[in-house]
Amino acid sequence: MGDNAGEVQGVNVDNVTEWMAQRTDLATPLSFDLIAGGHSNLTFRVADPTGRAWVLRRPPLFQVLQSAHDMGREHRVIAALANSDVPVPGIVGFCEDESVNERPFYVMEFVPGTVLRSAEMATAFGTDRLPAVTKSLVETMAAIHRVDVDVVGLGDLGRKENYIARQLRRWLGQFEASKTRERPELVAVHDHLVERIPDQGSAGLVHGDYRLDNCLVADDGSIAAVLDWELCTLGDVLADVASLMTYWARPQDGFTPIDAAPTMADGFPEREQLLAWYQEASGRNMDDIDFYLSFASWRLASILEGVYSRYVSGAMGDTEPEGGAEAFVERIDALVAKAGEHAERVA
Repeated sequence: MGDNAGEVQGVNVDNVTEWMAQRTDLATPLSFDLIAGGHSNLTFRVADPTGRAWVLRRPPLFQVLQSAHDMGREHRVIAALANSDVPVPGIVGFCEDESVNERPFYVMEFVPGTVLRSAEMATAFGTDRLPAVTKSLVETMAAIHRVDVDVVGLGDLGRKENYIARQLRRWLGQFEASKTRERPELVAVHDHLVERIPDQGSAGLVHGDYRLDNCLVADDGSIAAVLDWELCTLGDVLADVASLMTYWARPQDGFTPIDAAPTMADGFPEREQLLAWYQEASGRNMDDIDFYLSFASWRLASILEGVYSRYVSGAMGDTEPEGGAEAFVERIDALVAKAGEHAERVA
């Protein structure tokens, strides 16, 4: 794309340039290159002729649900974490005046680093460096969970109590509303978990989608910045731990919960090591981890079941899931089975 003064789909170049010039030092003309798009928030790399760079985030062009792409929420979380131990980009500003760019958007500093989106990229980064990447990833998650939400001004970001109960209710409701087939095993795991929810303790900051490919990795293997805060809320932080473990696909699993799972590369530690590092960094009791692992697999299966129903109904257009619909069903079945295995260990 790299369009300087012309049209860039999703960006009013003149208006955004003027808005940014009022908030930071820059030279013109600015260039805007789309980094990520599709059904998710649009992410642009913005650069000026001197080499300075920023990142602009805005909702999708054909936005449906305002709450699903809340720019103000993302901006608020990143800004609040600026002086914490959590690595986040510096914030330039947030614009909710839709006359500037049709939708709310925010701009942050560009952080150099690599997003490891596939096993091939992880291997190219260096298998000898992947243990250090993993340890930094886990220690950064622990830093997120140590944040005093009231001190940083995020104490009212969401309801603090009953996080797991609300999640179980929400995702079962989503499944029931969109299901294309009966899934008694999925409902059975839900019912088992509802009766056995551990005491949450004090609420912490839950990223909501914490995984390797939502972080920027610096050349030394440390986490340079945590990205994609759109699902961030308050609640039980062990849900983040279990979610990371669920996404942490390894060759011996026999399936991957997501396409192109980067952790399939040689060199990554196994899940047991992640848990040990998290316990060391956080000091938290992990006795109930099987409950959270069951919940995380169940939640992802419920989410994917909803996506599958949209494919079946044609709501996703001509887009086919990788491997076809049958492979998608196999992935959901494997997650439900995994949720059941962990649930059996929860008395």
